[in-house]
Amino acid sequence: MFKKILVPLDGSALAAKILPQVIDLAQTHQAHVTLIYVYYPPVGEATPGVIQEALAQERQSCEMFLADTARDLKAQGLSVDIACVEGQPAREIIGYAHQNGYDLIAMATHGKGEVAWVLGSTAEKVVTHATVPVLLYRVMEVKPPVSKEEFEELMLRGLP
Repeated sequence: MFKKILVPLDGSALAAKILPQVIDLAQTHQAHVTLIYVYYPPVGEATPGVIQEALAQERQSCEMFLADTARDLKAQGLSVDIACVEGQPAREIIGYAHQNGYDLIAMATHGKGEVAWVLGSTAEKVVTHATVPVLLYRVMEVKPPVSKEEFEELMLRGLP
């Protein structure tokens, strides 16, 4: 079913939480995996030399990070390659998937509360505009419920 899976990563632990699901999918379907990292060009006023140096450093960091991650996936028997792309993340992810014939985009996401409703998120933009199926893995940090005593203590201090 899935022969080519595109996995957007950004260097965060949250984004990497999709990897166990990708490993299972890729092994099940004998799919090729591409790890993609989209980095932003520098914002603000700077001399062209400074901008070019910043971009070169960002690309080098991207390549090192993705190479390490790819090595881990290859050790588990997967076929993996990497792509470091400069630009706006959602736009580049969608375009890369479409232009290179991917069957699936697999990425982690988390709720950002009301801010996400106004500004949107990369995952929301990808899922609403991609021309290929998108697998979103919702990552939530669940806090255990507080005990009655802890709740009363919080209420006494004025914290809900």
